[in-house]
Amino acid sequence: MISIVIPNYNGEELLKKNLPKVFEAIKNFPSEVIVIDDGSTDQSVNFLKTQKIKLLKNPRNLGFSSAVNKGVKEALGETIVLLNTDVFPEKNFLEPLVSHFKDSNVFAVGCLDKSYENGKIILRGRGIGTWRRGFLVHARGEVDEDNTLWVSGGSGAFRKSIWEKLEGLNELYNPFYWEDIDLSYRALKSGYKVLFEKKSIVNHEHQKGAIKKNYSEFKIKTIAFRNQFIFVWENATDLYLQLLHIIFLPYHFVKALISLDFAFFLGFIEAFVLLPKIIKSSLRFQKQFIKSDREVTKKFLK
Repeated sequence: MISIVIPNYNGEELLKKNLPKVFEAIKNFPSEVIVIDDGSTDQSVNFLKTQKIKLLKNPRNLGFSSAVNKGVKEALGETIVLLNTDVFPEKNFLEPLVSHFKDSNVFAVGCLDKSYENGKIILRGRGIGTWRRGFLVHARGEVDEDNTLWVSGGSGAFRKSIWEKLEGLNELYNPFYWEDIDLSYRALKSGYKVLFEKKSIVNHEHQKGAIKKNYSEFKIKTIAFRNQFIFVWENATDLYLQLLHIIFLPYHFVKALISLDFAFFLGFIEAFVLLPKIIKSSLRFQKQFIKSDREVTKKFLK
């Protein structure tokens, strides 16, 4: 059984367009489709009630991590495929994706993401990154290799049993951003495999997604900065990285002040307020780590 899990927030039109393509892509596999409505105010729920899916509803908008965790918890399949509402798969995407799970140490496999951006198609799906000046700096990687630093929570497959061991997406990252990088990074530090499959292709219409429709640019930047801090404080266990983060904080503050980047300061404050919860989750997650930060990122130097 393969479980397709789709979080939705005010995505009625995207669901009408993309859900039939999901059904077409999985028709030859034993599967189920679960949609979690995260407090939508449009007519999403009424539309979803007419579809052959398992519908879960949040009473209010809780955020991406909470919605996805709820869907995965209710999934019957051991292989979970996460898709965003602004993503639709190509017909033969599933077979090469799930074939990797024959290896019991594989936690997640990412799809090749044809991302429609400003009239161009950018090939995404494979992530790289390195630690620089106290932060993990990540970027799009070339799609000609099968390793990746993370698998997107909007277009990737995950093994449910390992997901549960890792405790799924950390809901401190709500409403969005960094949660899938965090989960993949924790999986890698725990000794599991995170892969990329270029034959599994999805199409991604970024500009039509819920984030850009429902949040201001300043709010999006603030959340991104906040979650960047959360990621470091939760995951950086190498002592030299912890020291570099502290040493370079004044540099980043001055740089943000010169550029009047107030979202950086607000993001730091919001993360600092969460520090007790971050420390608590960090201590819990670290019990599973068997690799250092240096071991995890050495293959992904930009």
